[in-house]
Amino acid sequence: MLLAIDCGNTNTVFSIWDGTRFIGTWRTSTEWQRTADQYYVWLSTLMRFEKVEADITDMIISSTVPRVVFNLRVLADRYFHTRPIVVGKPECKLPVDVRVDAGTAVGPDRLVNTVAGFDLFGGDLIVVDFGTATTFDVVASDGAYIGGVIAPGVNLSLEALHNAAAALPHVDISKPQTVIGTNTVACIQSGIFWGYVGLVREICARIKAEREREMRVIATGGLAPLFQQAVDLFDAYQDDLTMHGLTVIYNYNKDTA
Repeated sequence: MLLAIDCGNTNTVFSIWDGTRFIGTWRTSTEWQRTADQYYVWLSTLMRFEKVEADITDMIISSTVPRVVFNLRVLADRYFHTRPIVVGKPECKLPVDVRVDAGTAVGPDRLVNTVAGFDLFGGDLIVVDFGTATTFDVVASDGAYIGGVIAPGVNLSLEALHNAAAALPHVDISKPQTVIGTNTVACIQSGIFWGYVGLVREICARIKAEREREMRVIATGGLAPLFQQAVDLFDAYQDDLTMHGLTVIYNYNKDTA
C-alpha cells in the first residue's frame, strides 16, 4: 500500500491509499525537528487505535519545508524499507508540463494540485488553495502549470493583525451575519471574510481576462468550505485534492519506471 505525505508549512498529512481509496488519514503539526522514530511511533499508534491494517510498501512525499524531507526519507527506509518518491526532485516525473520562467522553483504542493485538478476536472482551471498562504494555480487546457498568484493566508493575516495592533483581539474566522460590524470581533470577521471573498473574485476575474477564456475555479484547503458560503465563488470544492494528486503522480512514476 501507498503512504502519501503532504507536508505544509503548518500541518503535515499522512494518508494510506490501498489502490482504490484512502483507508486512513491523520494530521500533525509540521516540525522539522521531529525524527523518523517519532513519526513512526505516532503513526503506528494511530493506526492501531483506528484498527487500520496496512502493509505499506511505497511512499510519496510533497513538502514545502525542505528540512522535513530528510527525516521522512529515514522513516521510509528504516520502517518501510522503501525509497520514497519526492515531488519536485529530478527523479520524480510529472504527467503535466511546467511552463514558467527558467530557473523558477515551483512549490511541490502547487504541482500536485495542478496534477490533481487536471485529472479530476480537465484543463483551463484556477486552483485556489487556502493554506498558510492563499495560492492560485493556473492550469492550461493541456494540464500544464503556467503560473499563478500567492497571497497571504487567512490565518496569517489574522495573526499579523493581532500582533501589530495591540488593541485588537485574536478572533476565529467565520462568516459574519452582516457586513457592518457592531463590535470589534464582528468588524474583524467581516473584514477578513469579505476581504478574502473580494480578493478571490478579483484575482480569478483578472486571470480569466488575461487568459481570454472561461476557466473553472476549484477550491481546496482547510478554510475553503467557509468561503464556499459566498455565492458563486467556486465551481467546485475538493477537500482531498492534494492527496489525490499524490496518488496520480505515484501511479505515473510506477507506470513509466
